[in-house]
Amino acid sequence: MATLKEKYDTEVVAKLSEELNEKHRLRLPRLKKVVVNMGLGIQDKGDFQAHVDELARITGQKPLITKARKSISNFKLREGMSIGAKVTLRGRLMFEFLDRLINAALPRIRDFRGLPRTSFDGRGSYTIGIREQTIFPEVDPNSVGSTQGMNITIVTSSRNTDEARRLLELLGMPFAGN
Repeated sequence: MATLKEKYDTEVVAKLSEELNEKHRLRLPRLKKVVVNMGLGIQDKGDFQAHVDELARITGQKPLITKARKSISNFKLREGMSIGAKVTLRGRLMFEFLDRLINAALPRIRDFRGLPRTSFDGRGSYTIGIREQTIFPEVDPNSVGSTQGMNITIVTSSRNTDEARRLLELLGMPFAGN
């Protein structure tokens, strides 16, 4: 089975070049990075570390712990408290993660009818909200204490939404509708 990187190099570049009428390969839209963010909020250290470890297993890279910038007394939040974790994937790890997301994780979502086509930001980035981390094959659902959602942002070099959508369609992203 061809990997997503090989599919991009062989099939997607040729189709995009033809559709966009662009001869230069470097002017074609391409994937820049994938950012996976887990907003964990205020949790005890054991649960927090368990979710960070799951994020590391899912992405294959050690997460960066995000800290609170301001103190908010109503939320019992103090400046500097750990409230989340994020991972920025580039290169080989990015393509491997997207391959697992498209082919293994998304089909495991209950009643999955495709991803919304409207989650583009107008500048070529696409964001997906995942409700629970157990859809990834790296996470054992029996050992999960509590479910945790995450945001996945796919950043492309496209100049507009249509180019980014076409790039992701050619890579195999399962959009709803057409």
